[in-house]
Amino acid sequence: MTRFKAEIDVMPKKEILDPQGKAVTGSMKNLGLQAIENVRIGKHITLELEATDETAAQEQVEKACKSLLANLIMESYSFEVSAI
Repeated sequence: MTRFKAEIDVMPKKEILDPQGKAVTGSMKNLGLQAIENVRIGKHITLELEATDETAAQEQVEKACKSLLANLIMESYSFEVSAI
């Protein structure tokens, strides 16, 4: 078994309203940062796991994302897996 680290990003789908991102965008304007727009707020998840190889690790991370870490109706996700 090899230890792997997964870096996962979960973001609201582009067609879904992101009220938190909209609020931050408005705050940026209030701070004089007019050039900043279309802020989207998501979450970054880091986890470690053991697997026989990188493909098996990716399959485990994929399952975790689909079943728990991301709400597939409203969110999309991407991840990278690397040996540690």
